[in-house]
Amino acid sequence: MPKFITTLFVIGMVASLAACSGLKPVEKGKGTGEAAGEKQQGDARYGAEAGGPLDIKQLDNPDSLLSVRVIYFDLDSSQVSDEGREVLSTHAQFLSAHPELKVVLEGHTDERGTREYNLALGERRAKAVQQLMLLQGVSEDQIQVISFGEERPVALDHDEAAWKLNRRVEILYSGIQ
Repeated sequence: MPKFITTLFVIGMVASLAACSGLKPVEKGKGTGEAAGEKQQGDARYGAEAGGPLDIKQLDNPDSLLSVRVIYFDLDSSQVSDEGREVLSTHAQFLSAHPELKVVLEGHTDERGTREYNLALGERRAKAVQQLMLLQGVSEDQIQVISFGEERPVALDHDEAAWKLNRRVEILYSGIQ
């Protein structure tokens, strides 16, 4: 088990570093009505700093990974995909930079399986997401885990396409003004 946690930590750190390498500087005043031709004198900011790419406004920016708040899972699995890890790394950085914010991780399943099994699977999925966030520095008191199992489907059909959409963890933020 310790080897598994170490491996998860290393993967998380690599994903974090990879995500950071693609960040571009944001100039102070950009997007505040200043003329595009005006240059700022040496105040470029990076990361989660004020005005940087991980500003609270990024939660609603469709070009930001922070706008992705659903992690999907394979059938009968609580294993987070590589794509999901990248999204979670961005959310973990954001939450670490904003300790006043909290998230609720809602675990969901498709309709197959018993009610009890699906509640347990939804909880395992939400806890897997929680564990990855904790390994990347998010405080435990910022995260609440809940499982709805099959009780709150987003797709109501009874086929693989619908089931795939229902196997998920939703990340819900609170404390945003």
